[in-house]
Amino acid sequence: MTQQASVTEMFDGIAESYDGLNHRLSFGIDRIWRRRTSRLVSKHHPLNILDVATGTADLAIRMAKDYPDAQIEAVDLSTEMLNIGKQKVNRYGLSGRIRLTNADAVDLPFSNDSFDAVTVAFGVRNFADREAGLREMVRVCRKDGLVAILEFSHPTNVLVKVPYRWYSRYLIPRIGKKVSKHESAYSYLPSSVESFPTTDAFIAMMERAGLVDIRTCVFSGGIATLYYGYASKNDRSSQ
Repeated sequence: MTQQASVTEMFDGIAESYDGLNHRLSFGIDRIWRRRTSRLVSKHHPLNILDVATGTADLAIRMAKDYPDAQIEAVDLSTEMLNIGKQKVNRYGLSGRIRLTNADAVDLPFSNDSFDAVTVAFGVRNFADREAGLREMVRVCRKDGLVAILEFSHPTNVLVKVPYRWYSRYLIPRIGKKVSKHESAYSYLPSSVESFPTTDAFIAMMERAGLVDIRTCVFSGGIATLYYGYASKNDRSSQ
C-alpha cells in the first residue's frame, strides 16, 4: 500500500468522528479560521470555486453561505469523508451549489483555467506531492485568480509554542485514539504538522508552483496560517 493510500484509508476510518473531535480538540477555533478564510475568498467575488481536499466539506459549506452567487466543486480522496460531507451539504440545502467528487489533488479532473478561486483547508500537508498539488491548483485557476491555503503552522511565540507542542504531542493522540478508536490517526496528524515546511519554505514552494503576490495571515499565535496568492500563468505550471 502506498503512503497516500494509507493516509486515505486512515481518513476513511475516522470520518464518523472527525468533525466533532476536531472541533473539540481545537476548542472550536478551527471554525473561526475557516470563517476568516471564507471571508477573504468572498471579497474576490468568485463565481466558480474549487475546494481541494475538502474532507467533510466544512470550508465549502462556509463559502457557500458567505457568498451565495458562487458554485463550488469540492474534491477529496476519502470516500467516507465525502459521504459525511454530502450529508451535511444536503442538510444545509446546498446540494444545488456544492458538488462533491472523489479526486486526487495531484491529478485534478478539471480543465485549465476552470475556476476563479481555489482553496484548501488543512489538506496540503497530506498531499502525496505538495508541489505537484500546488501546480495543479494553479493550473485549474484562471489567470490572476486567487489560491488560498489554510494550514497548521509553527508557532514562534514561546507562550504559544511550548504549551501547543505539549498539547499536540501528548494530549491530542490520546484523546483522538480514545474517541475515534483509531490506533494511529491522531498521532499522524500532529507529526504531519511538525514536518510541514516553515512559512518561508512554503511560500517559496508556492512561488515555484506559479503563484505571485503571496501574503499570509497568522492565526492564534501561529498555530494556523492562511497563505494566499494569485495564479500568474507565466510559466510551465499553466501549460
